[in-house]
Amino acid sequence: MGQDNTRLGDIARLFLKLGVIGFGGPAVHIAMMEEEVVRKRGWMSHQHFLDLVGATSLIPGPNSTEMTMHIGHERGGWKGLVVAGSCFIIPAVVITALFAWAYQLYGQLPQVQPFIYGIKPAIIAVIVVTMINLGKKALKNVQLAILGALSAIAVLAGLNEIFVLFGAGLVGILLYFIQSGRNTAWSIFPFTLFQIGYSHPNVTSLKLFLIFLKVGAILYGSGYVLFAFLDAELVASGLLTKQQLIDAIAVGQFTPGPVFSSATFIGWQIGGFGGALAATIGIFLPSFLFVALFNPLLLKLRHSKIFSAFLDTVNVASIAIIFAILVEMSRETLLDWRTITIVVLSFAVTYYFKKMNTAFIVIGGALLGYLLILIP
Repeated sequence: MGQDNTRLGDIARLFLKLGVIGFGGPAVHIAMMEEEVVRKRGWMSHQHFLDLVGATSLIPGPNSTEMTMHIGHERGGWKGLVVAGSCFIIPAVVITALFAWAYQLYGQLPQVQPFIYGIKPAIIAVIVVTMINLGKKALKNVQLAILGALSAIAVLAGLNEIFVLFGAGLVGILLYFIQSGRNTAWSIFPFTLFQIGYSHPNVTSLKLFLIFLKVGAILYGSGYVLFAFLDAELVASGLLTKQQLIDAIAVGQFTPGPVFSSATFIGWQIGGFGGALAATIGIFLPSFLFVALFNPLLLKLRHSKIFSAFLDTVNVASIAIIFAILVEMSRETLLDWRTITIVVLSFAVTYYFKKMNTAFIVIGGALLGYLLILIP
């Protein structure tokens, strides 16, 4: 019991810290976890960490949040799963709730752009180093490298991320059968959850809970997919204005932790504190359930040669998607000599000082950006 409590305490401290300093979205969250869990603490191997990254891509919900749950389950069983997920989510939800309260009171967000100018290029550098670390394990042969390149091209061309992931996985299975000389075929299909329509007059907390429960249960992809879904679900029905949705996106970008905490902001605008609580529980609850069901199966499935072929290609496709995110972020961020300087310096520090906490890279990027912007 004492050892279990010590492990749960370690899990809680780690993911509370990541929940507070985890700026930058899922790719950088995973980079921070890789540094803390694999390189600094040795809780698992690079390969197993990569398998978990691939696994989170196969189920709906926020990928980095589900990664915390997988890691918590590996370290502390179902209690670790709950502790890790909750500790990662709570800081973001509390911070977002404060912004939501202030927004409802004053009708606008504070000006935060000067503070995040240097953070974005620093985050890009962290993601690049993560890709290098994970890629060394994932790119086991030329065949996987080619599939990874094709996956990145497909995502950059606009193909849905989940189609790319499962498509890569099925190609991996097909190549396994070709190479093993078998003439039978197996398929792995994602489960589909059907959408349920709601009418939204006088929305109650229960209805908000059900709306966001549905979103959390069926949503694949990045936070931007979330906002596109909510645009159709809430803005089109008149529950939320377009400006409120845009401001919710902004809150999700400049607060730490999972971008899905934007549900807290949106729920508050629609239904006050009760609406925020209902939306938050609704959007995150499916992730706890999916990970609890899927994680115990992962190790058994890994011993299957067929599933290993599937997971190897999904892992490579996951890294390809991170690369595609990196390209999009770079297009929007690296626009002048200042941001290029920050990304180069941040990469050098992150790559050569591997034990340095990622939080210092992010803080350093913010300070450097503030100083450089003063130079005409």
